[in-house]
Amino acid sequence: MSDYTLTIPEEIYIRVRQIAEDTSQSIDQLMLDHLKHLSPLPKLPPDEEAELAALKHLSDDALWTIAREQMPADVQQHMQILMDKNSRGAISSDEYTQLEVLVERGQKLMVRKSEAAALLVQRGYKVTPQDMTTRE
Repeated sequence: MSDYTLTIPEEIYIRVRQIAEDTSQSIDQLMLDHLKHLSPLPKLPPDEEAELAALKHLSDDALWTIAREQMPADVQQHMQILMDKNSRGAISSDEYTQLEVLVERGQKLMVRKSEAAALLVQRGYKVTPQDMTTRE
């Protein structure tokens, strides 16, 4: 089991505490039971699962490189242009396909960055949002 701290609004805490008292359960157990009934996290394709699993064998320096990886500026700019066109309803089907590919690429990048950061934390590093950007 992993420890995780979650800050919740006071009104939710009060309701959960009351339910826990009424049902003679701990707050932690009540919340865990509730979370178990939520939809499971989506599964990644096997090749992506294998790629993420392989990250644990990388050096700290390699993990920091992945954690700081950014989409190239020109790709980000092109994606923003396509997103703007899409929000205005002025995107062609070819451009929409390009946008889908870029969004998927960005999502895969964020998953890799997150996994690398999680491994660094497990190895005792403190990882902040500022650490997740490229250092010059």
